[in-house]
Amino acid sequence: MSDDVLQVSETDGIAHVVLNRPAKRNALNDTLIAAFDRYFSAVPSTTRAIIVSGAGGHFSSGLDLSEQVHRTPLEVMAHSRNWHRVMGLVQNSRVPVIAAMTGAVMGGGLEFGAACHVRVAEESVRFQMPEGQRGIFIGGGGSVRIGRLIGADRLTEMLLTGRVYSGTDGERLGLAHYVVPDGQAMAKATELAGRIARNSRTINILVMQAITEIGSMPPAAGLYAESLAAALSQTGPDAEEGLRAFLEKRPPDFK
Repeated sequence: MSDDVLQVSETDGIAHVVLNRPAKRNALNDTLIAAFDRYFSAVPSTTRAIIVSGAGGHFSSGLDLSEQVHRTPLEVMAHSRNWHRVMGLVQNSRVPVIAAMTGAVMGGGLEFGAACHVRVAEESVRFQMPEGQRGIFIGGGGSVRIGRLIGADRLTEMLLTGRVYSGTDGERLGLAHYVVPDGQAMAKATELAGRIARNSRTINILVMQAITEIGSMPPAAGLYAESLAAALSQTGPDAEEGLRAFLEKRPPDFK
């Protein structure tokens, strides 16, 4: 699937999804959110990992304010809830999503990045939540997802001050898992995608979805859910192949 605002290609089970609004620094608008919706609602069965990047040197500068129209409070809430739904498709994807972040990663762009499972940032990345200076509150899920990554206190400070963090700062705080020199985000994301794509599909799904759910459970319920996930993973063909590969001193071949 490709269209004007979202370019998609796939090679050897690794999809590359490119936000394609370079003149707007890949600012998110309703058309781009709808394209996310279409793609993440029907990820091809051949896909084992997804890399997301932005065309023209920027991941995403956030919500496209130039396309905002006057809305009633209920319309704003419906708009926000649609973003929540689509970002949920990303976070709950059955395929791991790796963000290759360059340039601006701001506002809604950072909210989108926070929904991805692995985040690679170049050193010159600009992490920022500027909504507070624009008289609006975040509406794309950042209060939950970014708050969980860096803590409510740090997110509050970002919103109050508009503070900018570099890629190096972001890795230290938890906005990124990896920081790389400029020009190397895609190479690192591709390396990681290749590694992830070789995992068991079942394990990838359990890791992505169970860990998030367990994190919001009381400890006793989380431990019970962990046991259920372990039971599912250790009694199927992937577990058999993993053990056989270990004993035969070869890489596993998960289907």
